Amino acid sequence: MTRAEAKERNRRALLDAAFQVVSRDGYRARLEEIAERADVTTGAIYSLFGSKNGLVVAVVADYLRPHYEEIERAVPAGLGLLEAVDAFARQYRRMCDAPDALPRLSLQITLLDMALHDPDLGSRLAESIRAQEAHLIAVFTGRSHNGGTVTPQQAQRLATALRALFVGLGQGIPLGLAPGADEQFFADTARALASGMSLVDHDADTS
Repeated sequence: MTRAEAKERNRRALLDAAFQVVSRDGYRARLEEIAERADVTTGAIYSLFGSKNGLVVAVVADYLRPHYEEIERAVPAGLGLLEAVDAFARQYRRMCDAPDALPRLSLQITLLDMALHDPDLGSRLAESIRAQEAHLIAVFTGRSHNGGTVTPQQAQRLATALRALFVGLGQGIPLGLAPGADEQFFADTARALASGMSLVDHDADTS
């Protein structure tokens, strides 16, 4: 194994171990346990990620990236905005039934707790999440809607609203607080939200 391969192996092992430990323990997560699970020293954590917070931020980016990539694949080009929102909503609902849905939910709740205890970490997490959400903004940007075209700023407003909607519904499903929230419910609710928002500036200068 080359040095680069060993470095990537250690990085991958630490991300996987940190996901498990941080999801369970939150801000109480111990670097020693994470390192032990990954079969490396704690020094490797500092070498690869700089700090415990750096590792947590990397975990979030690592677990968000494939989900946004799935969303990009699930929403074809050429759809109007409402059809794109419909496809996104259905994909998000399917992810709620994925094998890793409960660990992901646990991580979401744990990260909020960690951010409340550590404002610096909260700021870094928000920056990381916004960077990943740029993929979703790109998915909606340029879509046709009510005779206009969705701008990046309008797509960002919509992405923020949909994230809040789906995170709330996604947390309610395992708690039994969202009865009947199937794919159609997600799609109908998302379409209603997108239809009701002032997304297109009809009076904007298009010259």
